[in-house]
Order: sequence, then structure tokens, then C-alpha cells
Amino acid sequence: MVYLKEANTEDIEKEYEFITNCPENENGFINGGYGCSAEEFKNNILPIQINYSKGIGLKEGHVPETYFYLWDGDNIVGMFKMRHCLNEALKNGAGHIGYGIKKDCRGKGYATEGLKLVLEKAREIVKEDEIYMSVSKNNPASLRVQIKNGAYIHHEDEKEFYTRIRK
Repeated sequence: MVYLKEANTEDIEKEYEFITNCPENENGFINGGYGCSAEEFKNNILPIQINYSKGIGLKEGHVPETYFYLWDGDNIVGMFKMRHCLNEALKNGAGHIGYGIKKDCRGKGYATEGLKLVLEKAREIVKEDEIYMSVSKNNPASLRVQIKNGAYIHHEDEKEFYTRIRK
């Protein structure tokens, strides 16, 4: 059974294992915990993930965002970041949702199912009329995931497609 759980302290060991086994930056998905120690994750990274969802301790120019881990049974297979609103940089860039799936779990439908679950949450929280996302032109699988979930290509530049999903 595939489900989402917000970042939390109860699952810290599995969250830490997931974060430290993901690349630092892959296809535009930035892993802020890359290379961190267990202590750094416990005392810095995870509290930031939890607090950002409440709008606490946001850095200048950041908006509230919720970190969801995608679980299949007892294993984390992916992570989704959902920004609650957009600033100008996000409107013209990453948008509301970013995600990454563990390499050995790709091609199994996890991204499609995870995005579907996050979109359900986004429809409750996001104020804009559409959910904004972007995807590297080097990542056609992710573009297919977004399209399967109702996205259309709004515009593009030389590196990215910028997609939208109507609420």
C-alpha cells in the first residue's frame, strides 16, 4: 500500500536513510540533506522540514512547504515537497511541487501515485487556481508523470517545461 506521511520525528531513521541515499541535485530536485550526518539530520534538517510546513523559521524569500515521504509498506520510496503558495521566483521556476523517487524504485508507478496523493493535499492548501510545476527537458519520465496527473505544458524554455494542473 502506497501512502504519504509528513516529515516527522517518529520515522527519523528511515527518513535519514532515504535522504542520505538520494543525490544532492538530480533533475532539479535539491536534496538539502545530502551528505549530512545523523546528528545534523536530527538537529537541523528534519526540524526545518517540520517547521517549514507551519511557516516557522522560513529563510528570506522562502514560502511554507510541506515535506512528504512516500511510503510503500514500511519503506520510503520517494519524497515530495509541496509549497503552499508561490512567490515570483516560484511562479517563474519550480512551482508548487517537487519530487524525487529512489533510483531502485523508479519505473514502478511510484511518482505517478505519489503526485496524485500530493495533488489531493495541494487542492486543499494551495490558493492559486492552478498547481504549478516544472520539469527538466532531460527528464521525459517525470513529464509523463505530470501529464498522467492532468498537467499540460504551459510554456517552456531551453531547459525546462513549465506545467500546470487545474484545481
